[in-house]
Amino acid sequence: MSTERNGKQKNLDDDDLDECQHDNPTFRICCIGAGYVGGPTCAIIASKCPHIQVTVVDVSAERIAAWNSDHLPLFEPGLEGIVKKIRNRNLFFSTDTKTAIREADLIFISVNTPTKSYGFGNGRAPDLRYVEEAARQIAHTATSNKIVVEKSTVPVKAAESIKTILKTNKQPGVSYQVLSNPEFLAEGSAISDLLAPDRVLIGGDETIEGSLAIKKLAWIYEHWVPKEKILTTNTWSSELSKLVANAFLAQRISSINTISAVCEATGASVSEVAKAVGLDSRIGNKFLNASIGFGGSCFQKDVYNLIYLAESLKLEPVAQYWLQVIKINDWQRERFAQMIVQNLFGSVSSKKIAILGFAFKKDTADTRESSSIYVCRYLLAEGASLHIYDPKVSVSRIFLDLSEQTGKTEDELREHVQIANDAYEAAKDSHALVVCTEWDEFKQLDYQLIYSTMKKPSFIFDGRLILDHDQLLSFGFNVFCIGKKPPNNQYMNQSPR
Repeated sequence: MSTERNGKQKNLDDDDLDECQHDNPTFRICCIGAGYVGGPTCAIIASKCPHIQVTVVDVSAERIAAWNSDHLPLFEPGLEGIVKKIRNRNLFFSTDTKTAIREADLIFISVNTPTKSYGFGNGRAPDLRYVEEAARQIAHTATSNKIVVEKSTVPVKAAESIKTILKTNKQPGVSYQVLSNPEFLAEGSAISDLLAPDRVLIGGDETIEGSLAIKKLAWIYEHWVPKEKILTTNTWSSELSKLVANAFLAQRISSINTISAVCEATGASVSEVAKAVGLDSRIGNKFLNASIGFGGSCFQKDVYNLIYLAESLKLEPVAQYWLQVIKINDWQRERFAQMIVQNLFGSVSSKKIAILGFAFKKDTADTRESSSIYVCRYLLAEGASLHIYDPKVSVSRIFLDLSEQTGKTEDELREHVQIANDAYEAAKDSHALVVCTEWDEFKQLDYQLIYSTMKKPSFIFDGRLILDHDQLLSFGFNVFCIGKKPPNNQYMNQSPR
């Protein structure tokens, strides 16, 4: 690892750690990948470490241009203000990857690691091509020692692959230390997660050199994270911990969703059950909100990665256990769509259905693996006419996602799909309102007004349990939701339009 001092290059070794700890103004970080992890993470590092220069690079000129504009390429509450305050001060966005690599002391690899869609491991194994490309580019470019940190979600022993690539392709006299520093960010709360993390996990080699590299990365986080929250492990434990954390969270969601089906069949309330169970200190109340299923870029992908790992290790019972988490999630989405069709007198053909929310969760524009996409796919297959509204997701993104799921072109989809400018427009003349994302604004709508504009009988399907169901019933709605048996004779209270 190197730094420039008075125009001279000097290796940064153990003796320099004390100097680093006095905010060495020439310490430089490069982050390869300007996505959901790299951008916010580096923004916080730069804001909390003003004497460290942070450069985020990406092959996409369009994405980098967005980071340098007034319209960032992703939405996270609080992110825009931080970026605009420190951009071009000690936070830079660039497509000049080679220069950033050469000048950096520490390099984060924060590239995409999607699930493979081809060949061996299709649909389960992680696709590490971008990680490999980043490692090769570092090896071919770096002319001084570097600490390389895998920030992307990777399978166990991915660091070994990075080490091999760096070692066999390195320039003469250059050495590397490879660390694992997985992110634990929830979209929609990434900034608060970064500012006040539950823990920072750093894995490295159990050698003198590895320990020193861990200390140098820990020093960065220590600018704002209490030392007791910085956990160090070996590299393999760090890599596995990331997969296991997301798998456990996904499992909790699937678990409570199975109970929601039992509640609907028995008359119990899943919200009341979840509250009672969550008060047990051994269990806790986090991730016990029943819904139409989990989405996002991590949960499904990481569970599949864990399944593939177990299969590779010949641990079939382990693989089957975690596969069930995915199956329950898929089933919950389909079950919710069936609830809509069955309660709309067995058919939604040519009926206008208002879809509220397309992002996979509130406070983000990310639609990856959004349950809303799958619900829309099922309803379109039944012949429904969808009017979709989401406050942050773009029209082009909605049509692209639906095209990928249905196999239809945008022109073909536009015969059955329209994008509304607001919830009231989506609901007008609709037979049913379907809440798929828990945006706060959906709680504050004038549902009495909405009811007056809808076809009768009017239906609401609350897939996120965010609405006041008793009030909706008083307005005349037929109300159906996850985890609660609907009242009897709802149709009797409907006034004709």
